[in-house]
Amino acid sequence: MERLLQYTWKYKIFPLRRLATTDGQAVEVVDPGELNRDAGPDFFNAKVKIGGTMWAGQVEIHERSSDWYRHGHQGDRAYDSVVLHVVGRADCEVRTTDGRVLPQLELQCPEGMAERYDELRRAELHPPCYDVLEILPRFVLHSWLSALQVERCERKAAEITARLPHFDSRWDDVFFASLSRNFGFGLNGDAFEAWARRVPFRAVDKHRDNLFQVEAIFFGQAGLLTDLGDEADEYSRSLQAEHRYLSLKFTMPEPLQAERWRFARTRPDNFPSIRLAQLAYLYHSQPSLLSLATEANEPDELRRLLAAGTSDYWLTHYNFSHPSPRRPKRVGSRSADLLIINTVAPFFYAYGRYRANDALPERAARLLESLRPEDNYITRQWASAGIAPTHAADSQALIQLRKEYCDRRYCLRCRIGYEFLRGKRR
Repeated sequence: MERLLQYTWKYKIFPLRRLATTDGQAVEVVDPGELNRDAGPDFFNAKVKIGGTMWAGQVEIHERSSDWYRHGHQGDRAYDSVVLHVVGRADCEVRTTDGRVLPQLELQCPEGMAERYDELRRAELHPPCYDVLEILPRFVLHSWLSALQVERCERKAAEITARLPHFDSRWDDVFFASLSRNFGFGLNGDAFEAWARRVPFRAVDKHRDNLFQVEAIFFGQAGLLTDLGDEADEYSRSLQAEHRYLSLKFTMPEPLQAERWRFARTRPDNFPSIRLAQLAYLYHSQPSLLSLATEANEPDELRRLLAAGTSDYWLTHYNFSHPSPRRPKRVGSRSADLLIINTVAPFFYAYGRYRANDALPERAARLLESLRPEDNYITRQWASAGIAPTHAADSQALIQLRKEYCDRRYCLRCRIGYEFLRGKRR
């Protein structure tokens, strides 16, 4: 109920009658202020005229007046700047830390809105606002998707920038770590990022021209050479011995526990062992990976850059000591597109923002708009509801909408939810 009151206040969806405080003073809402999603009063920088006097300050909203005391605001100086207490029901007088009595406004949600909001929250169908999508103005939908695209880029850019301290602010290492995470393709993403944090890249640089030694470090730090068993073949034992030597030489961190890797319910081409072999080949064959990526102008150039192969051993293996029919194992075009969408484009955005270079975020946007949309259960659900993505920027926006709004039932923050709450139906 409190969220719905915040929504009513934010969009000034007031009843068609005179607004007044509980003691009869007329209230005019000049500016509802900015919604605060952190600690402190609900709305900042509001402007309200109470009894003919203009007040500028904060507004706090509760379902009942007594919630002021239940939340401990009477002893919190952060709430001394509140100029108006908006409540669904005024059941008591409220005071600030200095004893000042706050004016209170009883506000009721418009008739039918609470029922529609409850309908959205209870709906099991996805999306719960299905009924309004078909009649939603295209301009509204397009502008909302554009905003969601930026939101998703901002979130991914924040994740990328957060890796900088661990890698001593070396953007090349951060790029490779970000790429590694996405080589996990969801299921093994966390394990790949934890592995990348255990790889001593300066040590790898000294042996970058030797693919065997790069593989020894990569597989060793992944914990996949720790317990090979009696059936281990000559190649895996050679890697184990080389990792042991290099680990002592460079005092490497403890390897990742092998149990972190998930092979079950994973297609052989997506086994962690194959992805690690491809990353080793990529690190060995592309010494200036970040530089080459930023110089690429077309998606095809990036696909060729990321189309990593493997050493000869992995042409006949999917895992150590278990031979398979000979078959090349390169990063395919579709997988490369996912890596571009989830690594390269967000990295352009993050790196550009960090360097105050507007050209890179713009390139990120153009890159996403030039790629095919992702095909997954989220985009398929939106397509069945009438919103089919036309390119990767759209599919990223729809994923953001599903994960950050629909799944969290943040309908009050969604522009489509706004149209639904207004009572629009097909």
